[in-house]
Amino acid sequence: MNIDKILKFFVPKDHSFHPLFEESAKNLVRASELLRHMLTFTETEDHEKIHKEIKEVEHIGDIITDKTYEQLNKSFITPFDREDIQDLIFHMDDVVDSINGVSRRICLYKPKKLLAVYKVMADMLYEAAKEIEVGIHCLNDFAANKKEITQACNNVTAIEHKVDEYYYVAVSELFDKEKDAAELLKNNEILEILERCVDRAEDVADIIKSILIKMA
Repeated sequence: MNIDKILKFFVPKDHSFHPLFEESAKNLVRASELLRHMLTFTETEDHEKIHKEIKEVEHIGDIITDKTYEQLNKSFITPFDREDIQDLIFHMDDVVDSINGVSRRICLYKPKKLLAVYKVMADMLYEAAKEIEVGIHCLNDFAANKKEITQACNNVTAIEHKVDEYYYVAVSELFDKEKDAAELLKNNEILEILERCVDRAEDVADIIKSILIKMA
């Protein structure tokens, strides 16, 4: 019997935390899905309607995070380090908060034209969220799913690198072509927060990889 199979007998089954992780991951996917949907519209009324939905999703994320902390306080045995549980649930919620920040600024700033790259970056954020969902689901049996978890996390890192490239090109073009100072500032900040969303998604992937290494 190899070491992975032996470990499965000694590591406590996650009957309380993993459903919360899965719920948080699904909430993240939903938020990213709403953001990419929002960016298909040009009218302020549509943006405000979808932003309200994103705010509701963000609130759900806060509730899931609170439930996780409450469960930590009640649990003597946890499936992995308490600090990692806190970091994982916090950073997934942090991505949702950042998505809410993007949608809020679009509604507040009302840029005259949404840059095409917004939709590209939002689509890639959605892809990263789906990969996180896969990694979280597989974490329920980390010994059997090490390959799948590692691949999902590596995919998030690859997406983050691509988004960085899009971001720097978009900022360069924005400063080169946009002559309206107010529009330049609006679009630059929206670009920054979109890029930050994917950075924070990579943070989640890094935490998952760290958990996998510790449990290996």
